Amino acid sequence: MGGESTTRTAPRSGGGTSSGPVGSRTGQRLSGLAVALGLVLFLGGFAWGALLYRPYTVPTSSMSPTIAAGDRVLAERIDGGEVRRGDVVVFIDKTWVSNAPVVKRVVAVGGDTVSCCTDGKLTVNGKQIEEPYLPPGTLAEIKNFPTVTVPDGRLFLLGDERQGSLDSTAHLTDAAQGTVARSAVKARVEAVVWPMNGMLKRPTGFEDLGALSEPGPLGTIGWLIVAGAALVLGGGAYGPIAKRTGRRRTRPESAGAR
Repeated sequence: MGGESTTRTAPRSGGGTSSGPVGSRTGQRLSGLAVALGLVLFLGGFAWGALLYRPYTVPTSSMSPTIAAGDRVLAERIDGGEVRRGDVVVFIDKTWVSNAPVVKRVVAVGGDTVSCCTDGKLTVNGKQIEEPYLPPGTLAEIKNFPTVTVPDGRLFLLGDERQGSLDSTAHLTDAAQGTVARSAVKARVEAVVWPMNGMLKRPTGFEDLGALSEPGPLGTIGWLIVAGAALVLGGGAYGPIAKRTGRRRTRPESAGAR
């Protein structure tokens, strides 16, 4: 007898992979909000800074060591009436330099009497001024000059590097005795940004003579820009991170034949 054989083949079920959603909808929405808010802070900070501040490159070492030759500074646009003793200002005076900005420190304002020196120190209204911003080991008396009474509405300015600075003392024989009109001031230097030496120190030696200038919003602007950049980067990174995390959590399913 012949036999007949049959072969039964069991159906095979194939294995596959499934992937979950890339991050929750809430996470994606928060990511989008973070990017949007970050852009507002980042661009808003730059716009605010561009409105209030202007960059300058200082070509000489007359303000050393506060500002070295070639340093890039940020100066807040101000009215000349806002200038106070001790401020480092940017001004234009054609009797000093033709159509080029000059950077010097204001040591006396209208009505002050200024001279150098008493015991090696600058004297304003009879008070000896502490000047920690001068080059180490030097005295203000490197540049002696007679007593000058500053006319109303004008300023007397010196460089921090007294020996080599062409400042008010180089113009004492002028009609204005080396003083500069407040209206000539274009901005007040607030920080050295290249190299990144940061904010200028407050000239506390002038405090007893009157109020000092308050710092501008440069610090706040900087934090807005940094915070905005962090939010943009963090929000933008959420999608790729969530996708990678989702892949790691997925497990392949396998089925065998019977």
